[in-house]
Formats: sequence, structure tokens, C-alpha cells
Amino acid sequence: QVQLVESGGGLVQAGGSLILSCAASGISFSRYAMGWYRQAPGQAREMVADISSGGVKRYAVSVEGRSTISRDSRNKTIYLQMNALKPADTAVYYCHAEFDGWPTRPDFWGQGTQVTVSS
Repeated sequence: QVQLVESGGGLVQAGGSLILSCAASGISFSRYAMGWYRQAPGQAREMVADISSGGVKRYAVSVEGRSTISRDSRNKTIYLQMNALKPADTAVYYCHAEFDGWPTRPDFWGQGTQVTVSS
């Protein structure tokens, strides 16, 4: 059974920082690209950052320069450190796993963790 379990969300003041974690189980972690998405009320889910199985990182323009995604293969965990948080960062943050190979396999999503940034 595949599980992606997020943690680290909460309430933080604007300008603050937080670190989100996502622990994966039930997948061959080294063969999956992992990422963070977020969804604010009334808005579509959007990619925040992802990291390929080989360690290539991508960031949304809105968070680039103040966020860092990383992966720990030993612990099958990814992290997202976000700094200089803004009220616009308020959303539910979801962990995502995408098979980084061929043939394709289903994607997986975590349950989400709420991040609220107060002004």
C-alpha cells in the first residue's frame, strides 16, 4: 500500500519560514520524481516544486529563490523549506509521486497539510 504522509504545516506569520516533510512508503522511492503542489480555496492545484529521481529540481516562479526542495533516499522522505512566507502562500500543500521511468505507472498523492500565513 502506497502512502505519502505530509507533516510540518501550520500557522506562521508573514516573513517566517517552515519546513514541510513527506514520508513515502510502498513505492520504489529512487525511481520516482517527487514534488509539492498546493491548492488555495477556489483555485486550481499548482506545482510548487519538484525533484526528479536524479535530483533535478524545478520551482514555480512564485516560490523560486525562497524555497528549497530536497530528498533523502535513505529515509524515503522529501522536504520543502520555504522562507519569506507570504499570505499568498496560504494553501493546502500536497506531496506527489510520479514514476520517473517507462512504462508509466499511476501517480500518488498525499492527503495534504494546511499552511496558513498570517499578515
